[in-house]
Amino acid sequence: MSRVDKFLWSVRIYKTRTDATEACRSGRIKVNGLDAKPSREVKPGNILNIRKGSIHFQYKVIADVERRQPARMVEEYILNITPKEELEKLNMPRETFFLARDRGTGRPTKKERRDMDDLLDSVDFLYDTGEDED
Repeated sequence: MSRVDKFLWSVRIYKTRTDATEACRSGRIKVNGLDAKPSREVKPGNILNIRKGSIHFQYKVIADVERRQPARMVEEYILNITPKEELEKLNMPRETFFLARDRGTGRPTKKERRDMDDLLDSVDFLYDTGEDED
């Protein structure tokens, strides 16, 4: 049995052990559906739920690991059981909307700011769900 933060680092889900520890502390890691502290023990058969961004990965622990493994060996220790719907989110284009200004143009004028506000209000209208804000 090994600590969940050390296990996540050893099987290369996180680049550093500090990143794995921080993910545990912030509630992005669950072991068998329960929030995991960094010191939580992981053993074969456990299901790890890992939230990275908007994607919820699921892995099944196959074997215990003693030290960090080469990338080609990781499949001997974990099995990716993430649902296909979650994996499809990786291929979806990022639907983000932001206003960008050219570098060096300075602060927007009052007219430019009002135009940007009007544009943002129209975008909010497009994504209105009909729910009250209260």
